[in-house]
Amino acid sequence: MTATNKPEFSPLKLHRPYADQRELLKSRNLAVGDEAAALATLQRIGYYRLVGYWFPLRVPTPGSDVRRNDDFLDGASFELAEALYEFDRKLRLLVLDAVERVEVAVRVDIAHLLGRRHRRAHESTAHLDANFCQKRQGPRGLTPHQAWLEKYREALKKSRKEDFVAHHEQKYGAALPIWVATEIWDFGLLSKFFAGMKYGDQNKIASRYGMPGQHLASWLRTINFVRNVAAHHSRLWNRNHPEPPKFPDIQPQHDLHHLTKDEFARRRTYGTLCILRTLLRVICPESGWSDAVKTHCLGFPESKLVSLRAAGFPPRWERLRIWTA
Repeated sequence: MTATNKPEFSPLKLHRPYADQRELLKSRNLAVGDEAAALATLQRIGYYRLVGYWFPLRVPTPGSDVRRNDDFLDGASFELAEALYEFDRKLRLLVLDAVERVEVAVRVDIAHLLGRRHRRAHESTAHLDANFCQKRQGPRGLTPHQAWLEKYREALKKSRKEDFVAHHEQKYGAALPIWVATEIWDFGLLSKFFAGMKYGDQNKIASRYGMPGQHLASWLRTINFVRNVAAHHSRLWNRNHPEPPKFPDIQPQHDLHHLTKDEFARRRTYGTLCILRTLLRVICPESGWSDAVKTHCLGFPESKLVSLRAAGFPPRWERLRIWTA
């Protein structure tokens, strides 16, 4: 720190032409099998986006579980990093496919349950949890419901050009019934609203999926995190989730029992894939999604330097009932 108490930052790195980026990687022991193809990949994907995929191929820093040196391990290659990127890209698409199905189904669950009681239940504090509507938080002293309504109204403003929104405003006024309003919710709005529902209502919806409401609320938060990662084209396959999802009391014969003592699997993408698989069994039981995930993940790039365990996959995961039944 200087006398003015300002932190001393390192200078920004210099701009490097694509060819220089490739040569820098080679100088750090990253093998490049096809130099022209590597150059084209750097131009198409970008050096910085690939950093996360070659990070596990770098030499670990002694005494640290998370830091890596600039040099690469023997056997690391540009082609392996690119293969990890392609594996992750296709995995993100599979995840987004499942997330869409879950999002639409839970929207319908909420709208159908609350819509019977009040057409604008999403705006009515009488039909939501007391803490969600009364407990004031943050510097502005808003309740969680008030903060949620602000984001909902922002989404509504952005959606006014949608035909179904314009139709309702022209015929019925600006207020949307909940079965229409849910159509403009993103997954963040959905998960926060579900968390703000009354305990009994959460349980009624969650019982369809064979769990208590608070556990479904946790699952929706997890899915929202993964959805945001995937939708922004960020690295997903070995991502660490900030909040592991909760699981109900699971008997040994339950398909999710193998996750009860494996927090690493729950925190990683494997746990989310199991969550999505469980929900899709109810939402669209004839879907071939789980087979597609299984086929894709069994095609993980072969290497002694990386494995699916970094994504939370346990040994012989493909033989577990959740992926076979």
